[in-house]
Amino acid sequence: MTTLLEVRDLTASYGSTTVVRGISFNLEEGSVTTLLGANGAGKTSTLRALCGMVRRGGDIIFAGQSIARRATEDIVRLGVAHVPDGRGTFVRQTVEENLQLGATTRRDRVGIASDIERVYAYFPILKERRAQQAGTLSGGEQQMLAVGRALMLRPRLMLLDEPSFGLAPIVVRELFEILATLNKKECITILLVEQNAALALSIADTAYLLETGQIAFSGRAADIRQDENIRRSYLGY
Repeated sequence: MTTLLEVRDLTASYGSTTVVRGISFNLEEGSVTTLLGANGAGKTSTLRALCGMVRRGGDIIFAGQSIARRATEDIVRLGVAHVPDGRGTFVRQTVEENLQLGATTRRDRVGIASDIERVYAYFPILKERRAQQAGTLSGGEQQMLAVGRALMLRPRLMLLDEPSFGLAPIVVRELFEILATLNKKECITILLVEQNAALALSIADTAYLLETGQIAFSGRAADIRQDENIRRSYLGY
């Protein structure tokens, strides 16, 4: 497989506090990778650092070029979509306006219209709600909208931060089935931060466990899923 993202000695800081401490990992194109760990381990900060949203050090190479000093909007234009925790929905805009906002870096009107219909094919409930104010959607519908808005970028890499948080189990299953389909059908590479370790490992190829801003261990998701000692000691199930 081709390496899409190379992360070398990445640090992330807020003011004088460093929360990610020199981690390195690769993402293979078309893969699903999950970052696991307790609250405060540095998972969300890692995603923010990759997008240029926090002060960072080290190097980040995306599709063969360094993006470590690029602005967030430039990284987005290269095809890196970030679905943040809390969903980031524009609550006063309609569903369709939210999707259009996801395509602000594009100028191809016909392609944008086609991709809106593509999103609706994955999330039919959003088509039913297309004229509804996004803030009135259920939590699950807002999460679907956040993923749909990211798809409007036509991303090569999607960064997902706690997509299952606060959702009913049936909605979570549906959402993760769609994420798996996007990965397999459209070859979108996914980096997933998820507190539900069992769920994350069920769709991931590779997993990294973070502890206090450093990688404690990594390996194939299938191996970690079957290792009872790791699951009990680090993942709590």
